[in-house]
Amino acid sequence: MGTTPYNPGMHILIANDDGYLAPGLTALVRACAGLGEIEVVAPEQNASGTSNALTLNRPLSVFEARAEHGCRVRVVNGTPSDCVHVALTGLLEHKPDLVLSGINNGANMGDDTLYSGTVAAATEGFLFGIPAIAFSQVLKGWGDLDAAAAAARSVVDQVLASARQGPYLLNVNIPNRADAANLPRVVTRLGRRHASSPVIRQVNPRGEAIYWIGPAGDAREAGEGTDFHATANGKVSITPLQVDMTDHARGADWAHALERSVSA
Repeated sequence: MGTTPYNPGMHILIANDDGYLAPGLTALVRACAGLGEIEVVAPEQNASGTSNALTLNRPLSVFEARAEHGCRVRVVNGTPSDCVHVALTGLLEHKPDLVLSGINNGANMGDDTLYSGTVAAATEGFLFGIPAIAFSQVLKGWGDLDAAAAAARSVVDQVLASARQGPYLLNVNIPNRADAANLPRVVTRLGRRHASSPVIRQVNPRGEAIYWIGPAGDAREAGEGTDFHATANGKVSITPLQVDMTDHARGADWAHALERSVSA
């Protein structure tokens, strides 16, 4: 499949959660060169695990930074969601046609998506009615990053070629392999993890107890069709996400148990 030709009318916003200096962000921006007009708005510092948090207790600062990839970069001292929110409501002259996030340093699969700042940045774009895609590498360390970036560009090309109507939210996880761009791609569902490991208790120099959040648990539901299964078997996982968290299947049961008429 060829690359999508340059479209001067297309505007693309790229964000991430590892910070504006992260190699994954640079790789994604470079890989998307030629698609259209690209603007980067990214966090000043690593903001992994911040989920969809917006900063409401202080003002946000924005400054411009130089970047190796040559695109304009604006840096926000806030969360990934802050970056996209501020970009869409105050920084950009044009509403973007596409929001991209990543490439993240490590997987965002299963329950991880609820905590992920990478997925949250894409979700913020989706909430504004803009198609959005989040990209992550399965393993930390940026191994075979250029191949992952090529895979990400190929996914973007394929999605744009599909001429999909209306906003969508895709979560893409790419194995750390030199042939990542040529791996099969499968549409998956989110798997599940075991509960996180216990917190790690330490004592600071003042003798006070401090606690580190423990590492994520192992995959609990990783059968065929899940994102965990796909990436473990050398495939690029593409999971369509939605924001509606309503438990539709048990709504009627809850209504029977909790609803009651109120007498006039």
